[in-house]
Amino acid sequence: MYAIVNISGRQFKAEPDAILRVPRLETEVGAEVTIDKVLVWSDGSTTEFGQPFVDGKALKAEVLRHGKDKKVIVYKKKRRKKYRRKNGHRQFFTEIRLTGF
Repeated sequence: MYAIVNISGRQFKAEPDAILRVPRLETEVGAEVTIDKVLVWSDGSTTEFGQPFVDGKALKAEVLRHGKDKKVIVYKKKRRKKYRRKNGHRQFFTEIRLTGF
């Protein structure tokens, strides 16, 4: 059993009791979140595809924690022009556990 869901503009493969790291959600730790943007729903024998979403299907998830990802370094350089720029970025994320399938 699995589903493909859309969370904050990104697609994730969801399975029962899976832990997903999704873009930052504005909810408190321990809160329950309903994910209703289900693109594909499969129970093993049948598969439903949405147009764009599957009607009547939703997942429930529990927010485990918020955090920041590892730093990504962006470096720009132009040769022979004394132009160098170094910049770092850390993306915020929310870790969720899928509880209700």
